[in-house]
Amino acid sequence: MLRPGRKGDRQQQLEDEDHLRRLGYVQQLLREMGGFSNFALSFSIISVLTGAVTLYGYGLKQGGPMVMGIGWPLVTLMTLPVAASLAQLSSAYPTAGALYHWSAIFGGPGWGFFTAWLNWIGQVSITAGVDYGLALFLAPMIGLPADRAHLLSLYAVILFSHAVLNHIGVRAVALLNGVSAWYHLIGVAVLVLVLSTFAPLRSSTFLFTAFSTEPRPYLYGFLVGLLQAQWTFTGFDASAHVTEETMDPTRNAPWGVFLSVAISGLAGYALLVVVTLAIGDLAAVARAENPFIEVLRSALGSRLGGGLVWLAMGAMWFCGLSSLTSNSRMLFAFARDAGVPGWRYLGRVSPRFLSPHWAVWVCAAAAGLVAVWAEAYSAMVALSTLALYASYALPIALGARARHSGKWNARGPWDLGRWSKAMNVLALGWIVFISVVFVLPPNELSGYTFAACLVVLSLYWIGYQRARFRGPPSPVLR
Repeated sequence: MLRPGRKGDRQQQLEDEDHLRRLGYVQQLLREMGGFSNFALSFSIISVLTGAVTLYGYGLKQGGPMVMGIGWPLVTLMTLPVAASLAQLSSAYPTAGALYHWSAIFGGPGWGFFTAWLNWIGQVSITAGVDYGLALFLAPMIGLPADRAHLLSLYAVILFSHAVLNHIGVRAVALLNGVSAWYHLIGVAVLVLVLSTFAPLRSSTFLFTAFSTEPRPYLYGFLVGLLQAQWTFTGFDASAHVTEETMDPTRNAPWGVFLSVAISGLAGYALLVVVTLAIGDLAAVARAENPFIEVLRSALGSRLGGGLVWLAMGAMWFCGLSSLTSNSRMLFAFARDAGVPGWRYLGRVSPRFLSPHWAVWVCAAAAGLVAVWAEAYSAMVALSTLALYASYALPIALGARARHSGKWNARGPWDLGRWSKAMNVLALGWIVFISVVFVLPPNELSGYTFAACLVVLSLYWIGYQRARFRGPPSPVLR
C-alpha cells in the first residue's frame, strides 16, 4: 500500500517529473522518497510520543482521565475526514506548495496567499512547540532549573541541530524520517509493554473519571483539554509538502496523509490508556510540575521510569526534525512564486546539498521567535493548531465548491468519490468547532495573536500583494 509501485525507479521519476512540469514546475528538489518515507514524515510530525506526552499534564489538569479515555478517540475520528479531504487533493495536485496551490487553483491568488501564510505560521509554531516541549522535558532530566532562561537555551541548541541537518543532510533527513517512524512505533510498544507488565494498573473504568484542577464547569475543562489530542494531530499535511521529493506522489502522498492520522490514533490511544491507568494518586500527579514524568517514575521507579522518559524525548527530537523539513518546503514553494519578502533567496535550492537552505534557516529563526513570544506553552500549541486547521479548511472548502461546480475535473487515483461531500462537510464542521474552543481561556492569547495575524495579512494583501502576486502557474493536466 505504501510502496511506490512496480515500475523501475528511473521510469517512475520521468513520469513524476513530467507530471510536475504539467503543474507548472521543473524538478529542483531531490526526488528519492518512497511511500514509507513519505508516510514516515507525517507520522513523525504527528508524533504521539510528543503531542500526547508534552500536553499530557495539560489535558489531565483540564479534564482528567476522561480527556484520554473519550477525548482522544473522539478527536481521532473527527480528524480522519480532514485527512481524507486533504489526501484526495494531494493526489490530484502533487506539488511542494500543496495546500497553497490547491486554494489558488480553485479560488484564485488571494485565497492561495492566505492559505500559504496561515499554513506557514502554523507549521513554524509546531516546530516551536515540539522543540520547546522537548526542552521542558530535558531540563529536569539533566538537573537544570526549568526557568525561562535555561529552557530557551536548551531550545536554541535543539532547534539549531534540526536546522543544520535540514541544510546539509537531505539524504540523512530522509533516512532519519524512516528511522523515526519505526522509533515511534517501537517506542509506543515498549512503553505500553513495560507499563502493562510492571506498573500497578487501575480498572479501565478509571478512564471515564471526570476530574479537573480548574475552577470551571467540567464540560468546559473537557472541551478545552481536547487541545492535547488535536495539537498532536497537526502536521500530517507534510506528506503533501514533500510530493516533489516523493516517487509516485499521486498514490503515496495521499496514503501518507491519511494513514499517518489513522495509525497515530491507534498507537496514541494504546499509550494514553496504559499511562493513565498507571496513575496512583490522581490529585498528586495533577499537581506535579510534569505529570507524565511523575506517572512513570511513581509507577516504575526513578531508573526504569526515567529511562522511558528518555525514550519519549528521543521521539520528540525526531518530531522537531521532521517538522522543520515540512515547513521549510512550504516556505520554499511559496517563495518561488514570489509570495513572500526575500523570495529571490527563499526560493533557491542549495546547488551542493539540494535543500532549500535559505528557507530552512528562516523557518528555524521564526520558530525561535515564537518560543520567545509565548511563555504559556499551551498558547503556543493552540496558535499552531488554529493556524494550521484554518489553512486546511480553505482548500477543502474551495475544492468542495469546485467539485460541485464541475471546475475540479483532474482528479487523482486517490479519490473519495461519492463520499467527498460528506467528508468535506464533517471536516469543515469540526474545524469550525475547534477554532472556537481553542481560543477560550486559558488560551485566549492564541486567539488574539491569530486575529492580529489575520489583520496584518489582510493589510499586506490589500496594500501591496494584491497588485503583484499572481499565484502558482496554472496546471495543464490531461
